Amino acid sequence: MRISVPTEVVPNERRVALVPDSVGKLVKAGAAVVVQRGAGMRAGFPDDAYQAAGATLADDAVATYAGADVVAKVQRPTAVEAELLPAGSLLVSLMQPGTDGTLARQLAERRVSALALELVPRITRAQSMDVLSSQATVAGYKAALVGASALGKFLPMLTTAAGSLAPAKAFVIGAGVAGLQAIATARRLGAVVSAFDVRPAAREQVQSLGAAFVASDVVSETAEDKGGYARAQSEDEQQRTLATIAGHIKDQDLVITTAQIPGRPAPRLITAAMVATMKPGSVIVDLAAETGGNCELTRPGETVDADGVLVIGPQNLASSLPLHASQMFSRNVLTLLQHLIKDGALVVDPADEITGAMLVTHQGEIAK
Repeated sequence: MRISVPTEVVPNERRVALVPDSVGKLVKAGAAVVVQRGAGMRAGFPDDAYQAAGATLADDAVATYAGADVVAKVQRPTAVEAELLPAGSLLVSLMQPGTDGTLARQLAERRVSALALELVPRITRAQSMDVLSSQATVAGYKAALVGASALGKFLPMLTTAAGSLAPAKAFVIGAGVAGLQAIATARRLGAVVSAFDVRPAAREQVQSLGAAFVASDVVSETAEDKGGYARAQSEDEQQRTLATIAGHIKDQDLVITTAQIPGRPAPRLITAAMVATMKPGSVIVDLAAETGGNCELTRPGETVDADGVLVIGPQNLASSLPLHASQMFSRNVLTLLQHLIKDGALVVDPADEITGAMLVTHQGEIAK
């Protein structure tokens, strides 16, 4: 079996789908792994490390894709890359399913089976394959650093010869993986941290990290779907959520938003009117910028100055820490491949609870 790892071509993408350690495990299991020259360089993994792990280096994308049974990528392929995928091969990558049917049709026409890493089911057996969680860990950590860097004040309380400085107040909206990492990082930096989530299970997790939980009457057992995500709220619930956030946000120095619903636009949780109540010099870091933003003023990839309040809409934050992000991403992909490879053969079974949930295209058909 031949597993190919091409260089990522999306601008500013520095991660690589498989790192040398994972490549070595696949080679020992009997797979032939082909890595495009330079594929891991931006993440800190030189070609020599891949060769030492048993990989074969390919000079360009054409040679990398040629003859592949499996192609492992971080970002979804471009139209040009999709044409390089061999007929009957398996693509494993982030796919942004539901955003654009053009790629799915192109892959189906080429009879490429595609597994979307965003669709790993939230079941115990698949936890070690959950790319969204591993990359959210990176994004949550970096979001706190981005916010701290943009603030015009220290996060911790400091007692100096010039007097004592009060600690900054940080508010994290959404206490999933990214939110909890943002809370932990802001706490380590010395901020006084509070957090909000509609899921009751989040309260204990937030408090265990030393942050205050912002209570609301919309917090209930029914707020969480069977996958563990917050479900979409009714209009009345949305209004009560907004009222809770509005009452708390006006006194905050740093706000980090992380609320997202898979397959849907991000919920709008901070209005322009709320931003207007915040102190000049305050900062909002919106981790949902790529899916529409939690803040009404967010612009993906931009920093908006709203009368002195900075609204930052970062994109692909995980890629800004490419070494550790790639290591975690690679472990997720390795575990998935180990699940798919049985007795040295690749088995793509739509009836399997993990594989079936992730399939976007298979045997010339669009699965979802």
